[in-house]
Amino acid sequence: MIPLVFHPIYSQLDLPYRHRFPIEKYQGIYAALIAQGVNEADFYTPEPLDPIKLSQVYDHTYINELCSGQLDPKAMRRIGFPWSEQLIQRTLTAAGGTVLTAQLALEHGKALNLTGGYHHAFADFGSGFCMVNDLYLAALTMLTKPGIDSVLIFDCDVHQGDGTAKLAQGNANIFTVSIHGEKNFPHRKQVSDMDIGLAKGSGDTEYLETVDSALYLAFIQARPDAVIYDAGVDIHIDDDLGHLAITTEGVLARDRMVYAKCAAAGVPVAAVIGGGYQRDIDALVDVHMQLFRSAGVV
Repeated sequence: MIPLVFHPIYSQLDLPYRHRFPIEKYQGIYAALIAQGVNEADFYTPEPLDPIKLSQVYDHTYINELCSGQLDPKAMRRIGFPWSEQLIQRTLTAAGGTVLTAQLALEHGKALNLTGGYHHAFADFGSGFCMVNDLYLAALTMLTKPGIDSVLIFDCDVHQGDGTAKLAQGNANIFTVSIHGEKNFPHRKQVSDMDIGLAKGSGDTEYLETVDSALYLAFIQARPDAVIYDAGVDIHIDDDLGHLAITTEGVLARDRMVYAKCAAAGVPVAAVIGGGYQRDIDALVDVHMQLFRSAGVV
């Protein structure tokens, strides 16, 4: 049994009409998994993170103002969501889900969160729909476990993992890789341990060769004891924000490649679904489902 992490709050957020963030997709993935025979008992329910503990990792003033609704309106606009108590509870629970997924991956060898990948969050501000950087928190959690001295964050979202890169720059035990669209958000890139920017319109062949080479080099350089995989599908040819031309088959091949590399190295992997912005939720869910098909969940 491969542990899956989900909470209904992942999709429980009231957003303005035609808001760009596809909040329904998380519940859609859960429903698709159940429809394809996954047992409800295979799901773990995360608890929200404690803001006080978050303040020990991230900027105290930022976390306090974010959670209390006192964050400057300009800072909230940079995040891209209107503030609400519901937003904070969802944020804390989603990040808690990725931390739980990391813990379960160490126990079971593989675990998947039905949300996650909030890689544009920095220590003292949020950006691009990201308020708390769950990937960095999950890596820190893994590093507290015996035998885990190096964690690889392998980020395949179409947008560079700028917050993750900045947060991890001072931690030699976290190795960050970002494979992203070069001419895409964020306009100001940070420096990961390995950054690969792809041109607009890049297709399956170039993309999969790039992922394969990046995995090879990252495992040589980082020698990871654990991997956190951000499996963003905004690389898809039909994604509204991606500008790449990766097919559904290409997404499946990429996910299989990452899992196979981790399995061959005997390294546990915690996966999150990352970005994906098609307005057709059913089509978007199907692309995200490649992560679960490649893992052998369905």
